[in-house]
Amino acid sequence: MNLFNVYPLFNINPVKAEGSFLWDENGQQYLDFYGGHAVISIGHNHPHYVEKLKNQLEKISFYSNSVENKIQEELAKKLGELSGYEDYSLFLCNSGAEANENALKLASFHNNKKKVIYFSEAFHGRTSASVAVTDNLKIIAPVNVSENFIKCEFNNSEELVKIFAENQNEISAVIVEGIQGIGGINLLTKDFILTIEKLCRENDVVLILDEVQSGYGRSGKFFAHQEFGTKPDLITVAKGMGNGFPIGGVLISPKFEASYGLLGTTFGGNHLACVAGLAVLEVIEKENLIENSEKIGAYIEEKIKHFPHIKNIKRRGLMIGIELDQACEDVRKELLFEHFIFTGNANHKNVLRILPALNISEKESNLFINALEKTLKAIDVEIVELK
Repeated sequence: MNLFNVYPLFNINPVKAEGSFLWDENGQQYLDFYGGHAVISIGHNHPHYVEKLKNQLEKISFYSNSVENKIQEELAKKLGELSGYEDYSLFLCNSGAEANENALKLASFHNNKKKVIYFSEAFHGRTSASVAVTDNLKIIAPVNVSENFIKCEFNNSEELVKIFAENQNEISAVIVEGIQGIGGINLLTKDFILTIEKLCRENDVVLILDEVQSGYGRSGKFFAHQEFGTKPDLITVAKGMGNGFPIGGVLISPKFEASYGLLGTTFGGNHLACVAGLAVLEVIEKENLIENSEKIGAYIEEKIKHFPHIKNIKRRGLMIGIELDQACEDVRKELLFEHFIFTGNANHKNVLRILPALNISEKESNLFINALEKTLKAIDVEIVELK
């Protein structure tokens, strides 16, 4: 049997990782400035994280949600304390897509409505409803298509007001990312998010903030939406939540009433996943990683902002989109194969996306900064040589 070939792969096989570095099977070291799509939040193989998982593995790794699991309660308590959402409840699952599926379902259960507004350049996952609110026709199968999902232009308050007027009493939820990641690090305007919140409150519509990529300190706040003082009804999380261990969740406002069987999962909230999630929060708190995220993010921006071929820098904390004056594909390959640095791309072909671990240092960042400068300056040399 072969693998189902759906991923374009770099010919690199990482076999070891520590902190912000990876090593392949040939012993080549790489700087990880992408964290596997923002998953590695506290660095690879953080000692505290490894120790907690090893200790738990020697006790019990899994049992179903038909019995008590006190680690779930510890995780919920710590997450509430660090995020500022102590009065919310937590439903645990396995991924960001699953978190968004459950959030959309919970919203519809709550107000008995079925239409959902989403935005251009959005990405919320690849499962049934989550892919239907993702702005990428290539990954939406016919079975996922429904008139229940309405697209609005991102940061367009006027169009949003019009959609609400045209679909009065039918809208169940609005789902929006705290920062659009795959879309190209697109930032919400204050006017737009406050307009969303106001329309939701006035029309009994559930506001869902997808913080799967932008949450957990990535933006320099625990959640990206906290920059604006808004308070959503549901918040979805995953990626950096487990530092590589599959875990996701939905933070649920007190206005939602739980009932047996309303939501469910086999693997969600298992013992190992919860220990991984708890270890991440403990490291974030102890090492002041939210503060470090903003500090190092600002440091990187300041160092690179005058580099040639950089048209714009879109940044909150360590969620950074470097918009070039040309497609970033060749720059990304140069960084990977000549300087041994992992970076990411986005739907916008000119945007180089960087998402390093929240405990990245200035010294490690300088490796990226110097490599980027050399790579961008080399473009002009190549142009001169061609002439």
